[in-house]
Amino acid sequence: MPSRRLDDDVAYVTGASSGIGLAVSLELARAGAALALGARREARLAEAAERLRAEVPGARVFTHPLDVNDAGSRASWIAAAEAAAGPCSILVHNAGLALGRRAVADEDLREADTMLDTNVRSVIALSRALLPGMIARNKGDVVLIGSVAGSEPYALGAAYCASKAAVQAFGRALRAELLGKDLRVLTFDPGLVNTEFSLVRFAGERGAADKVYAGMRPLSAADVAECVAFALTRPRHVSIDRMLILATDQLGTQAVHRR
Repeated sequence: MPSRRLDDDVAYVTGASSGIGLAVSLELARAGAALALGARREARLAEAAERLRAEVPGARVFTHPLDVNDAGSRASWIAAAEAAAGPCSILVHNAGLALGRRAVADEDLREADTMLDTNVRSVIALSRALLPGMIARNKGDVVLIGSVAGSEPYALGAAYCASKAAVQAFGRALRAELLGKDLRVLTFDPGLVNTEFSLVRFAGERGAADKVYAGMRPLSAADVAECVAFALTRPRHVSIDRMLILATDQLGTQAVHRR
């Protein structure tokens, strides 16, 4: 089945300064989409834009700072993106994080709130802001970057697992609401991906972060991005509703083969 170009699309991508967000942006630029990128780290966001323009000559890239947990920041990003790039037709909810590895009895509630705010509440808020326009135009894709943790929860990660289970449920409910419209909801649940994810989770402790991927072959951000691009470039009547993406060395959240 041939791929479909995205030349008429404008992709709004959160958490676009690094990792999966940057990799997805690169793939969508290659497919022809215009990009409206948002992230908190403005310097990294500018670097990401420079890389995109260098690797994809002629890429249409707009950047604006975005804190997905701040209502004013969300509104400013959307207004600036619409003015510079046009209305959203692909919304990529990539911003997300895990913080710490703790038993529920020892949970840091501030960290739990941050995970729920970033991984769940911001997804609902941005969808609420952008969906009416997509529905009115009867065109659009909502991309949710979930996690295998949402369907296979594990000990010492209850709050994070709960947040990703909520993303899966949100996607399924939204899919039901949009049935009959030319809008797709595409959920991707990666396993172990070697990005800054674990470094953030372990508060910058490189040794602890590296141990997560030691002795095995994890996914790369590009691996996940290629799956997202594949789904988005299918004909409009084809919806990859949900995709579980694991490293060959990983069996869900319960077993990893290490050499």
